[in-house]
Amino acid sequence: MGITKSALLTSIAVCALLPTTAFAQDAAEGAEAGGEEIIVTARRQNERLIDVPASVSVIDADALAKTGADNAQGFAQLTPGVTIVTGTAEAGDTQINIRGINGARDAESSVALVVDGILKTNTAQLNQTQGTLRQIEILKGPQGAIYGRNAAAGAIVISTVKPGETLEGAVKFSYANEKTIEGTAYVSAPLGDSAGFVLSGNYRTTDGFYRNLFLDRKVVDDQEVYAIDGRFMAQLGDNTNIDLKARYAKLSGASINFNSVFHIEAFGGAFFEDVDDHELGYYSNIRPTNDQRTIDFSAKLEHDFGSTKLTAWALYSDVDQSLTADGTSADFARYISPALGAPANATNIAVQNQCFATTATLTGFPVNPPGFIGQIPVPFIFAPATGSTFGAYSPTTCDGTQLQIRNQKDISGEIRLASNGDGPLDWQLGVYGLHIDRSVGVSLGADLGQGVSRELYNAPGSSNPTSQLFSDKFKTDVYAAFGSVDYAMSDQFKAGVALRYDVEDRSTSNLVPNVSDPITGAKINPGLPATGSIADKSASFKQLQPKVTLSFTPNSSTNIYANWGIGFKSGGFNNTGSSALVNANFNIPAIGAGVTINDQFRKERSSAFEAGIKGSLFDNRVTFDLAGYYTRITDMQFFEFFVGSFGLLRVVSNIDRVEVKGVEFNTTARIVDGWKIFGSVNLTDSEIKKNTSRPYTVGNKSPYTADYTINLGSQIDAPLNDSIDLVMRADYRITGPTWFHTVQDQTRATIFSQLLPISALALPGFVGNANYTVAKRNAFGVLNLRFGLEGENWNLTAFADNMLDRKYINEAIPAIEFGGSFISPGARRLIGVEVGYKF
Repeated sequence: MGITKSALLTSIAVCALLPTTAFAQDAAEGAEAGGEEIIVTARRQNERLIDVPASVSVIDADALAKTGADNAQGFAQLTPGVTIVTGTAEAGDTQINIRGINGARDAESSVALVVDGILKTNTAQLNQTQGTLRQIEILKGPQGAIYGRNAAAGAIVISTVKPGETLEGAVKFSYANEKTIEGTAYVSAPLGDSAGFVLSGNYRTTDGFYRNLFLDRKVVDDQEVYAIDGRFMAQLGDNTNIDLKARYAKLSGASINFNSVFHIEAFGGAFFEDVDDHELGYYSNIRPTNDQRTIDFSAKLEHDFGSTKLTAWALYSDVDQSLTADGTSADFARYISPALGAPANATNIAVQNQCFATTATLTGFPVNPPGFIGQIPVPFIFAPATGSTFGAYSPTTCDGTQLQIRNQKDISGEIRLASNGDGPLDWQLGVYGLHIDRSVGVSLGADLGQGVSRELYNAPGSSNPTSQLFSDKFKTDVYAAFGSVDYAMSDQFKAGVALRYDVEDRSTSNLVPNVSDPITGAKINPGLPATGSIADKSASFKQLQPKVTLSFTPNSSTNIYANWGIGFKSGGFNNTGSSALVNANFNIPAIGAGVTINDQFRKERSSAFEAGIKGSLFDNRVTFDLAGYYTRITDMQFFEFFVGSFGLLRVVSNIDRVEVKGVEFNTTARIVDGWKIFGSVNLTDSEIKKNTSRPYTVGNKSPYTADYTINLGSQIDAPLNDSIDLVMRADYRITGPTWFHTVQDQTRATIFSQLLPISALALPGFVGNANYTVAKRNAFGVLNLRFGLEGENWNLTAFADNMLDRKYINEAIPAIEFGGSFISPGARRLIGVEVGYKF
């Protein structure tokens, strides 16, 4: 990455960066009292925020600068009813929950990402800064009829800097603890009278907050990321404009930022641990890695016919992701000894010898309780006196390795013809197409102390022989047609109808060779037949997505509105062999999990209703937005994680029916000129009504959905003299209790329930059952502060993210039949200083 990185650093050194003197504005704040109206594109047309008949959160350029938010995680932190999980397994693994609808890992996102009018097809890019930001709009509720694919929960609409008529730019640099360095820059210039360009770049590096105790290095959450964005816009005649964009981004760092904790109540102590009470410790013998590379090219053409406007765009996107990490399965003896009946061979003997050697060397090495490295690697249930309890990601080689690859290339395009907004009737018609080529692979290998191979399959006798492999190629073709009509029946009454029809044709081809696991003697993929290969599969998913809006504006500062719409997310395929593996390991009498996993998961459909009122009082000194909502989700897609003697498995299942209802309130008050306070609260009540995947979870809450969110804040912008302002900003976000699985206040049998009766302990099976009451994340609050000075073209700011250093978990992934959860921590306190200059 040398040449590209050098070019980026050079551009940061000589160019210029995000302006830092705009005034903060987000959804909780509403329109700046006495200031200009906020203009949004929530319905693909420019209109006042107050006129939009829906809940829309807006973060303008000033708020972006004064809060430091520059990616989806920062946007979500400022927005009521929105939570996010990102960067736990890998950087591109981002799940956004809006009002109870969550984007399941390994399925399509539930939130559309639209940048400068173009729908991004791979939301792995949600973890990245999308150029020089000017405004963020977060739309809640189904937006498919307006914004298209994967907008069942909402849409994030991003606007970036356009070239102006004069040369301008800015540069910003910050430094914080943990060697956290960030720089951003942009330059914008005209090219003649009718064209211009914007070139921008950003760079960030950090050592992270946590240290690997075994490797004695900060390689747990370290990261380096950079991106270069280019934009060229030109006027081709009086009525035609073209907008060309290119993007290159590269990320490298750590992955699988998890600890495992047990929830086995009968054992008590550290075997029965609350996810919020766990003291994190990292000691994997494998340095985890995470690489993500993004290449985007897009072109957008607009032609004004006078009464109508034609917009056409095309996008090419290529995103490659990979991670390597330590394994999870030492306690289940996968790499400790060959399976019963498996023939001894050079590979499994070498693997066993390596495991025994590292365990003997590391006897007594301090690992997280109840972990213990004894004299031999035999797990505690078989040799309680001298055996070991490893947990996941141990310093020994006994848990193997893992490699995950997810590469996606896609081409998409849209053509839309719309009215120009003259008169009471606005309309639009269009078509959309998309082709995706995606490869997904998860490979488990034996650890011979020689690192992790980057190949998905490695033959017996190699340095990292493969023992389990899921690898598939997925193809998707999407066709859609859409249209909308908005009609103003009078100055007070407006109504709108939008409609979209989507067809997604999907197919999958298995790429796993028909070979056996050298460790156990079983097939390397449980879906493989005795001879031959796994047959290709295909399916088609279709959905009509209507949306209806009504609006009554008794005056220019009040809007009473209601809307209803259908959300849709396509079904798809799990890695082939997933169903066979779950049935063979968990749906057996000794465990009786009663869990249903299919190699094909169903489409998700939601029906959402919202009603509310928004407006302003006291000459616009106080703004408010109150809304209530009800959503019924059918076949909600949900991520499941399984761990056992087979290794690990990631799949998507369906929850047949979930109902969500809630209320949300936002307000802002300008106390005096230059000082405002703002706050918001969202209360969400959800319930699983039917779940054939796990029938006993009916009545539980929607996973990944916080019971409530509360945002409180204040901002002061006070002049010290004619040229310098004092700027202070405080944001406090409280996130309510959250379950991360459909299994909640319940006790379930685990793989230990199967093994204990036949172990040296000879305990009854129920002793190995796990109680998941302790798998809920408790409420927590995070305080962010910024304090600084601003001149006409410069700023100097001190900042503190998570000022109180609140310890909280970002995510808990219960592996129900494993008997515990995999937890990942949230960010700790980050204190630093930022300097910026613009011209």
